[in-house]
Amino acid sequence: MTLDASYAFCERIARTHYENFPVASRLLPARMRPHVAAIYAFARLADDIADEGDAAVAVRNIRLDEWVARLHGAMSSAAPPSGPSTLTPEMAAQAQPIFEAVANTVRVCELPTGLLEDLVSAFRQDVTVKRYASWEALFDYCRRSANPVGRLVLRIGGWRDTELDAASDAVCTALQLTNFWQDLAIDWSRGRLYVPAEAHEPARAELAALDRREWTDEWQQALCSCAARTRALFDRGRAVCDGVTGRLRFELRATWLGGVRVLDRLEASRFDVFRARPSLGAGDLPSIAWRAFWWSAR
Repeated sequence: MTLDASYAFCERIARTHYENFPVASRLLPARMRPHVAAIYAFARLADDIADEGDAAVAVRNIRLDEWVARLHGAMSSAAPPSGPSTLTPEMAAQAQPIFEAVANTVRVCELPTGLLEDLVSAFRQDVTVKRYASWEALFDYCRRSANPVGRLVLRIGGWRDTELDAASDAVCTALQLTNFWQDLAIDWSRGRLYVPAEAHEPARAELAALDRREWTDEWQQALCSCAARTRALFDRGRAVCDGVTGRLRFELRATWLGGVRVLDRLEASRFDVFRARPSLGAGDLPSIAWRAFWWSAR
């Protein structure tokens, strides 16, 4: 497969997951899109490995080990890991074009591979960690599951600045948290809960109510406190939308606005995601585009 074909393969993967926030969208400069799609495809397949419900925990961890080994091999132009692949045949077939594109992106854009390894470490954590006791633990997870994406996008765009990194981290964590609150019902059905005990225990929100798919005043109170933290992170990270220039500025504004809009809808619905799961649709795009253009730095 040629390099162009490998990037095209990654872009097809990116286009299949569009729900809240477009990946490698037309707002991005054309030169950035293939590289962002390659990073997304790398993360998407690693996440799929971690979420293989029909595979044993040990098998998923071995497959994630192979995923990291393939990354190192691609970067060193070494041969693929010796012996039979632990990946499914479908995943092994997808891995070849993904790693060809990712290796080229890392070299061309001078990306730190440690950020990619952080993503895999977060997906590995999802295999075994189903609850979070504290905000500190949850933020550490977001540091590896979400924040690397923003930093990689900045570097692909040519931006290397500690203040921009910090603002990007705040936005990425806010987006991740918003997705947690949005997917609470789905995650609970899979045995996961990202609302930390520090948030739901003081509100006396009972886990048994989630088993009954019953949204109580106590859970609403807990999620209100979670949303307040999330909104503060959006506010803290807004500076990254003004700290870059060109089309990337509009991409980041649209992403920020989309995340805040989902959070607004969650609050309007009392966070009752058992009744309805707020999300973005095509009807939201004109408003988001208008607000991204008539953006205020305040």
